[in-house]
Amino acid sequence: MYRDPVESLESLHSRPALNRTLRVGMIGIGTVGSGTFRVLVRNQADIAARAGRAIELVIVAARNLARAAGIVGEGVALTADPMQVAAHPDVDVVVEVAGGTGPARDWVLAAIAHGKHVVTANKALLAVHGAEIFAAARKQGVAVAYEGAVAVSIPIVKALREGLAANRIEWVAGIINGTSNFILSKMRDEGLDFAAALAQAQALGYAEADPSFDIEGIDAAHKLSLLAANAFGMPLRFADVQVEGITALQELDVACAEQLGYRIKLLGVARRQASGVELRVQPALVPATHLMAQVNGSMNAVMVKSDAAGLTMYYGAGAGSEQTASAVIADLVDVARLDGVNAAQHVPHLGVHEHATNALAVLPRAAVHTSHYLRVPVRAVSQIQAVTACLAEQKVPVRQVALAAERPGIGPQVLVLTGPVAQGTLDLSVHALQARSEVAGVVATLCVELLEG
Repeated sequence: MYRDPVESLESLHSRPALNRTLRVGMIGIGTVGSGTFRVLVRNQADIAARAGRAIELVIVAARNLARAAGIVGEGVALTADPMQVAAHPDVDVVVEVAGGTGPARDWVLAAIAHGKHVVTANKALLAVHGAEIFAAARKQGVAVAYEGAVAVSIPIVKALREGLAANRIEWVAGIINGTSNFILSKMRDEGLDFAAALAQAQALGYAEADPSFDIEGIDAAHKLSLLAANAFGMPLRFADVQVEGITALQELDVACAEQLGYRIKLLGVARRQASGVELRVQPALVPATHLMAQVNGSMNAVMVKSDAAGLTMYYGAGAGSEQTASAVIADLVDVARLDGVNAAQHVPHLGVHEHATNALAVLPRAAVHTSHYLRVPVRAVSQIQAVTACLAEQKVPVRQVALAAERPGIGPQVLVLTGPVAQGTLDLSVHALQARSEVAGVVATLCVELLEG
């Protein structure tokens, strides 16, 4: 007899729970932790139906116990000692949302040692200590899930591990830091310089008082290392990511990119090449008509190129309490469904790859081939030919040359878009340009990413 393969949520609710309640201990009850508790309580029936059993928070570790009590109310035990959560006999899974890389490592390893599954939204922890944590989890036969650590509300880890499981991934590229994307959007839309756009981001709560991790590209590099590990089955290689932030980006280059038909985005790019993998975070020009160029404000997006599915794109909020909670609870639902099967196959864990020794090499910066944008200040408009002649001498392919629109107080600027060229060759050509008498200032360079199929 035919049966509709799509069951309604109501029919799921009518099923009896498959197992006892999944008991959760949480370390940290700040922005993400409080959002996780709210969503767990508000949507508990739907979550239980999808998980096959109830999910209940039983204990929370917090620095401010009075504040924590005001959030979780009665019925949830409180402690100031995270190790009590990690070792608690009535906890099945530990949710670590306190942040940091030092104490958090110890708490997570302790939880694993006590046979607990772990869910975390802490990308810095995994980028720095992930190899050790995943190896410990594999030895203990528990899962480490981290969807909320990569792209907040976007289920990109699940997409790579499950939705695209049949595919060979060729590249992954993403806008994976909401703070930097907000700043770049303001620089383009309102003509602000970097400092003014950053100040606005801080005033609105999009940037921390110390925004270094965001604007220097470090946060995006943490996330990119996790994306690459899942895309290519390679160990975490955060230390090998080439990282350039947006602090040196000038409003002039944002305007010139717009003139040429491009927008500047801070991109994380992981691309498989014959000789290795590119891992880089840097501001780059993207065609203004491309979907990635339409990702504005604090939103995130990740694009994946794979052999069978082709181009796929995933879009969603890049920050937020309940947005991150959505990913954390999705991981809890995955853990709830384990029921004795191999954890590494059913939870966003790196599985067999975390201890790989035959991993793809990470390409050095000089060997990466991309197209480039150059802005060359010259002493006179007539000197545009001197710029193109110098690039030709350096064997740099030139696709387009233009003069920047005139701006008060700024001399003539030659704008160049190159074809694909090794970064090492491009660096030498910029050095040669800088030595020319016709060049009146510092040559600005940015990568160009077409993100084509």
